[in-house]
Amino acid sequence: MRAFLTPLAGTSLLLTLAGCAAIGPDYRTPAISDMPTSWQGSGQWQAAQPADQQAKQPWWQQFGDATLNRLEADCMAGNASLKLALSRLQQAQAQAGIHAAATLPAVSAGASVSRTRISADRPLTNYQSTNSSTIQNDYKPTLNVSYEFDWLGRVRRDVESARASAAQSQADSENVRLLLSAQLATAYFQLRQLDEESALLRQSISLQQKVLQLTEIRHREGLDAAGALATQQASLQAAQAQLSLLGNQRQQQQDLLATLSGHPASSFQLGAASLPARLPVIPAGVPADLLQRRPDIAAAERAMAAANAQIGVAKAAWFPQLTLSPTYIGYESAQLARLVSAPALVWSLGLQAGQTLFDNGKTRAGVDYAEAGYQAAASSYRQTVLQAIQETQDALSTLQGLDQASTQQGDAVSSQQHAYDISLLRYREGLDNALTLAINQQSLLGAQRLQAQLHGSQFVWSVNLIKALGGSWQAQ
Repeated sequence: MRAFLTPLAGTSLLLTLAGCAAIGPDYRTPAISDMPTSWQGSGQWQAAQPADQQAKQPWWQQFGDATLNRLEADCMAGNASLKLALSRLQQAQAQAGIHAAATLPAVSAGASVSRTRISADRPLTNYQSTNSSTIQNDYKPTLNVSYEFDWLGRVRRDVESARASAAQSQADSENVRLLLSAQLATAYFQLRQLDEESALLRQSISLQQKVLQLTEIRHREGLDAAGALATQQASLQAAQAQLSLLGNQRQQQQDLLATLSGHPASSFQLGAASLPARLPVIPAGVPADLLQRRPDIAAAERAMAAANAQIGVAKAAWFPQLTLSPTYIGYESAQLARLVSAPALVWSLGLQAGQTLFDNGKTRAGVDYAEAGYQAAASSYRQTVLQAIQETQDALSTLQGLDQASTQQGDAVSSQQHAYDISLLRYREGLDNALTLAINQQSLLGAQRLQAQLHGSQFVWSVNLIKALGGSWQAQ
C-alpha cells in the first residue's frame, strides 16, 4: 500500500498546478463608448428602473384586454416555435453539464470472473519440465480512474465557454418569447382596428341606405334626376365592397392569431370588438437601460464571452496535455475467500503527456480562428446595441407623431361630421344635390377610417416600443 501512496504524492503537485490561472484572455464586457444619454424628443416619457434579474412579467396585461391576455397565455403554453427554443435551451444546458464533467476525475467500477482450463499440450518454455492440464479461477474487481490535469486551464476555459453558450440560449429563448408575444399583440390590435373600421362602414352603409331610400322618393316625385339615384347607389356599393375587403383582411389576422396561439386556423374564431379603452404609460428610461433589458443584447454579449473563452482553449494546444490514465486499484485472486486481502491487492498508476511537435500551422490557425470569432462576436454585439437604440428611437418618435396626428384627426372628423350633417339637411330641403351629399359622405367615412387607423397604429407602435425596450420593466 505504501508503494501505491508514493506515486500519489507526486500527483498532488499536478493537482496543485490545476488551480493556476487559466490560459487565454479573461473576459470583460466591452463598454459602448458612444452610447447616447437620452432619447430625442423624450421629454414626455417617464424614467424606468431595469429589473432584468427579476422574472419577466406579462407586459401585455397593461392593455387591460382579457381576450389578448388569454391569447398570450395560449401562445406561451402552446406555440411550437417557443417550444423549439426551449428545447434548444435544454440542449445547451445539458451540453454545459457535459463539459463541466471534465473538471473532476471520471471513476468507473468493473469486475471480471473467469474459470480457465490450460492445455497440457501447450508449447514448452523449459524442456526439462512437463506440461499438465490446469483449471483455474480468476476473480478481479477493479476501480478505474481517469483525469486530465487542467494545469493550463484548458478545461476551465472550455467549461466557461459552454456555460456562456447556455446563457446565450437562455437569452435567445427569452427573445423568442418576446418576439412571439409582440407579434401576437400586433396582430390582435390590427384585427381590432379592422373591427372598428368595419363598424364605421356598417354605420355608413346604414346611413347611405336611408339616403338612398330618400333619393328614390325624390326621384319618383321628380325632385332628383336618375343620375342622383345612380350616384347614391354607387356610393353604397363602394362602401359594401370596402366592407368585404376588410372582412378578408380580418380573416388573415384571425388565422395568424390562431397559429401564434397554438390553435388550428380552421376552427379558431374571434368575435368582433373594439380596441382597448386606453394606451399604457410606457417608461422609456435612457438608452443604456437597453443593455439590461433586451434579451437579444444579452444573447450577443454571452456569445462574445463564449468566443473569448475559446481563445484560451485554442492556445492550450501549444502546451503538453497531462492525463492520469490508465489508473486502477483492485484485487485479483484465484479463490473467492481470499479475494479481499493484502496479497490479492493490485493497482496501476499511469501518467500520459503528449505534445505536438509539428502540425504545419494547425495550432496557429486554430488560435487565429478563435480570435477572429471573438472579433466577429464583438462586432455583432455592437451592431445589436445600435439596432436596439434605433428601434427604440423609431418607436418613440412614431408614437409622438401618432399622438399629434390622432388629436388633429379627431378635430378633422368633428368638422367633417358637421359638414355632412349640414349637407344632409340641405339635401332634404332641396338646396344641395346628391353628388354634393355623396362627396360629403365619402369624406366623412374616409376621415373616420383614418382616425380608426391612427388609433390602431398607436396600439401597434406601443407594442413595438415595449418590444424595443425589452418587454418588461419596473417603473420608479
